[in-house]
Amino acid sequence: QVRLAESGGGWVQIGGSLRLSCAASGRTFAENAMGWFRQAPGKEREFVASINWDSGYIYYANSVKGRFTISRDNAENTMDLQMNSLKPEDTAVYFCVADPRPRPIVVSTENAYWGQGVQVTVSS
Repeated sequence: QVRLAESGGGWVQIGGSLRLSCAASGRTFAENAMGWFRQAPGKEREFVASINWDSGYIYYANSVKGRFTISRDNAENTMDLQMNSLKPEDTAVYFCVADPRPRPIVVSTENAYWGQGVQVTVSS
């Protein structure tokens, strides 16, 4: 059974930092794109960041560019999201996503695997 487990969420003050991690089990995603999406209360789920299999193609939403850094460790089957300079508008449930297609450049949510999500709350 494939499972994506997020960790590292919580509450942080405005301007602070958090590091989210996603651990995959049940299969390897070393040849697949992975990414992060988020959903704030009352809003639609939105793209945050994507990383392809060899970390050669990385994309960010404009709202997080320059503040968030996505990375992965294929040997460990994990992916991280370092979030700095956090703002209240970053408050959301963050989801880890793994694309089942072999070697796409950017993660797609079609037929993707999703984690359960982890809450990130940014406030003063």
